[in-house]
Amino acid sequence: MTVDGEVVGELDIRDGGKGIVALVGVTHDDTSEHAAKLADKIWRLRILDGDGGPERAASDIDAPILVISQFTLYANTAKGRRPSWNAAAPGPVAEPLVAAVVDSLRASGATVATGRFGAHMHVELVNDGPVTLILDV
Repeated sequence: MTVDGEVVGELDIRDGGKGIVALVGVTHDDTSEHAAKLADKIWRLRILDGDGGPERAASDIDAPILVISQFTLYANTAKGRRPSWNAAAPGPVAEPLVAAVVDSLRASGATVATGRFGAHMHVELVNDGPVTLILDV
């Protein structure tokens, strides 16, 4: 992921390794407890391929995680042609909660890379397999 041409976060995936890209959106009633639960779910959810399909967690294989703040996950497109992001928490509320997710993941032993909060980021990813989930804790 780059900001103004500078690499600000990337996963070190080599030799067929696995990793997780976590797009994290924050809404108005989210708390630090939600952040800790979300981090635990990301770290321990068995979604990475093993020999028989999705059976391993990032914690099982020390898979790195890239956390990207993403307020647009809370887009409301019910009316008209322009999305509303009223459900997304404002930056001063959201930024510390995204940081809390990162801190909780690192405290659990995860290797975590991040984007830059509030920046226009260019994100490149390879979605290896049909696993894209919405986690709500």
